[in-house]
Amino acid sequence: MSRFRQGLELAGVSWRTIVNDRSLAVFPVLGAISAVALTAAFVIPGLFLVADEAASTALMVTGIVLFAIAAYLAAFVGIFFSVALASCANRSLQGEDTTVRQGIAAARERIPQIAGWALVTTTVNLILRAIEARFQGVGGAIVSALGGLAWALVTFLAVPVIAFEGTGPLQTLKRSSGLFRQRWGQQVVGLGVTTGVVALFGILPGIAMLFFGIAIAPSIGGFVLIVIGALAIIVASILSATLSQVLAVALYRFAADGVAVGPFTEEQLQSVVRPRRGRGEASPI
Repeated sequence: MSRFRQGLELAGVSWRTIVNDRSLAVFPVLGAISAVALTAAFVIPGLFLVADEAASTALMVTGIVLFAIAAYLAAFVGIFFSVALASCANRSLQGEDTTVRQGIAAARERIPQIAGWALVTTTVNLILRAIEARFQGVGGAIVSALGGLAWALVTFLAVPVIAFEGTGPLQTLKRSSGLFRQRWGQQVVGLGVTTGVVALFGILPGIAMLFFGIAIAPSIGGFVLIVIGALAIIVASILSATLSQVLAVALYRFAADGVAVGPFTEEQLQSVVRPRRGRGEASPI
């Protein structure tokens, strides 16, 4: 229960930061809209090529390449607006005024680094999907999920590293994982709770409303539930992305500089992860 309370406290502090600077929530919205607009031009023809049973091998390969391009563009756009969000979140946590234009300008200065990191993340995601497809069933899904979780942990501070240090992809990976290992060790405690709070009160109810609405469609009540459920999922997803990035910036500053920024306290940031035990130190009971 204490871990859940820690997650609630962190989510609450991040939420207050967003309320004080509502421009922060704009970046995930812009990222989602831009990703859909850019990738649609590649996904739609790719679907036609792959779904066409009469298509030649060359056309099938072309369709797969189009999917890969769409995945890369989605990653690039997502990282771009995450860097913009991190830049503004950093200023907001320091009590400075921020604007969406400032965030986008900051992200533009990191386009080469963003492009390189997008290539790395796209490659890793494609590998995980290939593993899941290769080992079909529960086993493949578990391996893919564990691999995705490990990747998310070691790269959680990657966006702040890119935003504030301007490192290339390999340096970003090394720096992000190094900060995590150096400062805290390897086991997360409250971080998942922070995101889980949003899922519990936003995404899961939205999914439930969607399924129930589909079940009683085409009635008016079903249509209303579908709309409300979809909106709940969208809003919760945007909120989750914003909260996570605000927390990532605060953790980066704490890990790199040893100081708590904004409304976050040192005790709260320390509670996010369990400190690494030294060799020979007994595990707590």
